[in-house]
Amino acid sequence: MSMAIFTPYGSVSAELIKRISNIKLLLSDVDGVLSDGKIYITNSGDEIKSFNTKDGFGIVAIQKTGVDFGIITGRQSNIVDIRMKSLKAKYICQGINDKITALNEIMKKANVSASETAYIGDDVIDIPVFKACGLSFCPADAHPIVKASADYICNLNGGEGAVREVCDLILTARDKTDTLGASI
Repeated sequence: MSMAIFTPYGSVSAELIKRISNIKLLLSDVDGVLSDGKIYITNSGDEIKSFNTKDGFGIVAIQKTGVDFGIITGRQSNIVDIRMKSLKAKYICQGINDKITALNEIMKKANVSASETAYIGDDVIDIPVFKACGLSFCPADAHPIVKASADYICNLNGGEGAVREVCDLILTARDKTDTLGASI
């Protein structure tokens, strides 16, 4: 019988927490994960997206504990570039049609194995990346097929703190939650 670890998001198996503690690289999709998946376009053609500051806080926090962060997304957007640079994301891969190739290139640059890599995605294009990583996460509002493929389904939706939830789980697994405020 597996022991459970209690987190602010509910109980998580000790086995999953152990796997999370090995993560050295967290990669994420953008639309539907770091944003709510909505794309607003103004009359002048400008694109607008919304990002949750809680996700940003979590991303900065895990990086302070030695976990690298990056994105792999199929779309190209200056907004995403600006946001990721403000969070000091180490890997920013936009306009990517082949997420597996990007994943392998990032893991090689980061000098990490698949078992040390986690990915959070929300749609079927992310499933091959799930299978190539050590751990997979998805927001609560991910596509049902993605939910069936993920190792962990967040309690929170994309753009509403799902990435923060994953970051908090990483901090919990690394026993770094007590130093969170001081490390940011």
